[in-house]
Amino acid sequence: MVPRALTIATSDSGGGAGIQADLKAFAAAGVYGTSAVVALTAQNTTAVTAVHELPPDFIRAQLDAIFDDIGVGAAKTGMLFSRPIIETVAEFLERHSVPLVVDPVMIASSGAQLLQDDAVETLIGRLFPLATVVTPNVPEAETLTGMAGAPRRDLAVRLVELGAGAALVTGGHGETAVDHLFDGREHLELPVERYDVPATHGAGCTHSATLAALLARGLALSDAARGAAGAASEAVRHGLVEIGSGDGPVDVLNVKGAA
Repeated sequence: MVPRALTIATSDSGGGAGIQADLKAFAAAGVYGTSAVVALTAQNTTAVTAVHELPPDFIRAQLDAIFDDIGVGAAKTGMLFSRPIIETVAEFLERHSVPLVVDPVMIASSGAQLLQDDAVETLIGRLFPLATVVTPNVPEAETLTGMAGAPRRDLAVRLVELGAGAALVTGGHGETAVDHLFDGREHLELPVERYDVPATHGAGCTHSATLAALLARGLALSDAARGAAGAASEAVRHGLVEIGSGDGPVDVLNVKGAA
């Protein structure tokens, strides 16, 4: 059977992050990708200039269509933006349990706010308990836990205490490039190759989407985490610095190499 993965996230009109990045990462990881779009952005490499939320009924209709016909081996959430969207998604996933990667997208690489302030508590309270693993970067983990400056190990422990099944604090930020995974019992540090390439837009989406894809393929969480770290790192290495005038998009498909 062809493995299938679902992204529940927001469209990036610039193609670098969000739904677009997720579907590229799914394809690169060898799974069939589906999507439930919760919001639209007017976005490029320099800014998010507008956000349009989709109605809860339409979000549910997309999810029903996918689950009823195609099926879902694993899912990920990305930018969910608002409390009503999070509540809609959580309510649906409470009734349709699948391996779930929660990427708590909060700030774009351009600096735009992608999660409203009043939605953070709902994200933690409603989605964390459903998550197989949450995948914040260090700044997101610090915000979610209120533990600014804490080591990744402590951040991961606190995220699990907040309800997540496991926490993977990604290593793109900070002095050392290490992903730290805590599954509630064991700690695992995954060194990540860091590349000084000004094209990191979509790196977090690529990481979490690859993780979901590998879970859909049946890999153990630790093996999926290793695969996701490698894919995100390589996507940065091949990053498309010539696209746009801001931080360019990552390239998980290595389209330059195929050109």
